[in-house]
Amino acid sequence: MTEVSARPESPPARTAATRTLLIACGAAFIAFLDLSVVNIAFPAIARDYPGTPTTTLTWVVSGYAVAFAALLTPAGRFADTLGRRRLFLIALAGFALTSLLCGLAPSANWLIASRLLQGMTAALMVPSALGLVLMVTPREKIGAAIGAWSAAGGFAAVVGPALGGALVDVFGWRSVFMINIPVALLLILPGLRIPVPDTRQPGSAMPDPLGTVAVALGLGALVAGVTEGQRWGWTSAGTLAALILGGLALVAALARSARHHNPAIAVELWRSRPYALANAASFVFGATMFAWLLSGPLFLDAIWRYSVLGSAAALTVGAVSSMVTATIAGRLTSATARRLVGVLGALMYAATCLWMSTDTFGPDPALWSAWIPAGLLGGGGVGIVVTVLGTAAASSLPPQQFAAGIGMNLTARQVGGALGIAVLAAVFAANPGNALTAFHTVFAVCAGIAVAAALLIAIPARRTGVQQSAAE
Repeated sequence: MTEVSARPESPPARTAATRTLLIACGAAFIAFLDLSVVNIAFPAIARDYPGTPTTTLTWVVSGYAVAFAALLTPAGRFADTLGRRRLFLIALAGFALTSLLCGLAPSANWLIASRLLQGMTAALMVPSALGLVLMVTPREKIGAAIGAWSAAGGFAAVVGPALGGALVDVFGWRSVFMINIPVALLLILPGLRIPVPDTRQPGSAMPDPLGTVAVALGLGALVAGVTEGQRWGWTSAGTLAALILGGLALVAALARSARHHNPAIAVELWRSRPYALANAASFVFGATMFAWLLSGPLFLDAIWRYSVLGSAAALTVGAVSSMVTATIAGRLTSATARRLVGVLGALMYAATCLWMSTDTFGPDPALWSAWIPAGLLGGGGVGIVVTVLGTAAASSLPPQQFAAGIGMNLTARQVGGALGIAVLAAVFAANPGNALTAFHTVFAVCAGIAVAAALLIAIPARRTGVQQSAAE
């Protein structure tokens, strides 16, 4: 693979890298913010469209997540083929436009369609932005860059409910979409001036269109089936059709990519043991992390009866802890040290979930004696694991395939997250009328999954195949 120069960065190069990282962090913030910010606006949206069934309106929330997960993998291939900066700026402009369409939606169907388009533009934006960062960042500083990027995404997930609540209370639900427009414009203007040449390879061609459609449809159907299975019924025709057809489409896409000269899925990347292990661990940890992140605000609301703003304040502890540990983990340059610290982070998180499954987290609020210590420990573990896994995946990729590889790594985490949410829903369905028992069960399950993730992270990654750099 192409070697990254070990020479010190010049001041202009450092400036370009810093500016690109800040823009990418801003893009990650708004993309991941829109995965959570709409949840708090949902009741107000339902009141504005009283004639629309709730089962239909839930696609205002899940439609974005499904489209986002479905297109992350092909989006990475598009970025590497068309040019990362070009696709990033187009996607950012598209995100602003689709946010405007959401904010102006005259009907529920219009809003759902706009949310699907918004999720697609977010999927195009995220891997191309991170691919740009990795292109201008020296190999030894990749961990720090991913740590900062992960912190931005994690912070968005936590502040989403509070920000959404404040906007809905003051300006109405349409404001949760309109706020994206000035933020996107603030990112586009400096993005146009980034002194980074675009990354389209000479003679490159678009990935196999049939395979690309199969990947997107397959992932979208699988995520839809897992996300909606509890509501539709796990044995219903819709759920079974989504899961079976999604699986078949993905198998077909993988088979076609294995023999196509310009594949939709860069299957050769999976021959790298470090990359495959990082993706497997991302999938497993994504399941427990997404379930935990959703359980937190639900627990504070249903069990301790916190207000939206009170819950946001309590959740900030974990967000800040995650940002701090992500930054620290990003400074590790040894792959062995990253692996050991990653195991520590997963076990910190597992211990937190196990603690939260006990009577310490009972019906009586225990902010200072229980919630804050758990937030510090669990949030810190999340920041470490997400950064370590992101760095492991990026360090095992050749530069010309950064966006494609990162897109697949994020897809693994999102699909795992969809499975985790489905597990959470199934636990609550099995415990009707006993919310506290359901929460304790979810936290115990999250602890077990986290231990499995720790075992995956602990596996040494023998360096073969597509990557040979990043010293142990």
